[in-house]
Amino acid sequence: MIFKVLYQENTNQAPRRETTHALYLEADNVVDARALVEKNTAYNIEFVQELSGKFLEFEQNEPDFKLTEFPTK
Repeated sequence: MIFKVLYQENTNQAPRRETTHALYLEADNVVDARALVEKNTAYNIEFVQELSGKFLEFEQNEPDFKLTEFPTK
C-alpha cells in the first residue's frame, strides 16, 4: 500500500500549514508506515493517510510525487 505522510521538519515549533511537507512511501499498514518514518527521520509526523483508487491516481499525477525508500538493514 502507498501512504502519504504529512510532517514538520522542526519538532521544536508548533505545526503550521505553511511548513508542512509530505512524503510518500510503501508499507503494509499505517502503523508500519509511521514506524518507518520515525525510525529513519527526526520529523514531527502530523498525519499518515493510505492512498488508493482515485486519491492515489491524483497524487501520482502531482509533480512532487516520488516514493521515499529508506535503507533496509
